[in-house]
Amino acid sequence: MNNRLFLFVIPALLIFSAFWIWPFLKLFTFSVTDFNGFNQNYKHVGLSNYQSIFESGILTTSIKNTLIYTVLLVVLGNILALILAMALNSKIKGMGFYRSAAYIPALFSAIVIGFIWSYVYMPQSGMIPSIMNMLGLDGSNFNILGDYKNALYGITVVDIWKNIGQTMIIYLAGLQMIDDSLLESASMDGCNGFQLIRYIKLPLLAPSITINIILSVINGLKAFDYPFIMTNGGPGDSTNTLMFSIYKMAFTEQQFGKAAAFSVVSFIVIIIITALLLVVMNKKESEME
Repeated sequence: MNNRLFLFVIPALLIFSAFWIWPFLKLFTFSVTDFNGFNQNYKHVGLSNYQSIFESGILTTSIKNTLIYTVLLVVLGNILALILAMALNSKIKGMGFYRSAAYIPALFSAIVIGFIWSYVYMPQSGMIPSIMNMLGLDGSNFNILGDYKNALYGITVVDIWKNIGQTMIIYLAGLQMIDDSLLESASMDGCNGFQLIRYIKLPLLAPSITINIILSVINGLKAFDYPFIMTNGGPGDSTNTLMFSIYKMAFTEQQFGKAAAFSVVSFIVIIIITALLLVVMNKKESEME
């Protein structure tokens, strides 16, 4: 009987092998060649591609930018979404409209959001410089996307704004699962608002927090669209993320073998980060419960 049940798993295993295992093995094969993406007469170059990406410093820069991007998404994105969810977890007139309005940015594609915020950040005539001028401030020097030190933070804000509604919905669903009688009992026992959040709501939101943190980390580690749309990795290499660096090597510089090596290293880095995250989050969730 068990052998017959295993037969039903075979189609899924075949699909998984065809679209995941085989491409990864092929990627590793290309990573030790000088393949340019077009010419099939490529040569085996050993580990020189791996040596090149480590010596050039682009891997270190990309990992640093990606980690900063991810940490900001996780910390700021979840804190703001949780505050928004608690604010919208009330029964006042028109709350359905406010909840829908908060979710609207999540409905648009990254391309649309990227172009909208490119105008918001636009030097001289953009929305932020214009508002600064209206308030009597000097908006002529505002150029966050052209600032080497701050461009990464500028596109991170865009990603947080875009996904805050989706994160908020998960927190809101968790808040609405909390029994009101439990909160009333805690209030009668003398708990103030902060204590209700710290000792009642947050522990009961542990599953929602875990889900949102994992989603935020995944979103940060695969960041590509906003660096590509808004800054093209610049100025300099200040917004080069792991995924953008792979794209640039493969399709701009036509160094497919080097890009494949970069992909393999990135895969290993992401697997390590994800594994550590799961261990930490499972431990924290158990402690909160």
